[in-house]
Amino acid sequence: MHPRITGVEVGAPFRVTLTFADGSEGVVDLSPWIAGRRGVFAALQDPVVFARVTVDREAGTIVWPNGADLDPDVLFEAVHGVVGAAGTR
Repeated sequence: MHPRITGVEVGAPFRVTLTFADGSEGVVDLSPWIAGRRGVFAALQDPVVFARVTVDREAGTIVWPNGADLDPDVLFEAVHGVVGAAGTR
């Protein structure tokens, strides 16, 4: 089974609450993937830009208007406490 994200809510800086198709949900601190990063992730360091996150229903993950996204498998692992969760799609 590949995890699919169905909902996202922005909390504190770099934190989102994710809901998955299996009904599970949890808070993820995305700062390891965003804080201090360059390229497409640089814009997400602005809280206003970060807050524009949405769910791409087709891809089953979260995305930003500038094209940045994160791997839903990694996000599922982060929510469920699996060690080694890192990376982008």
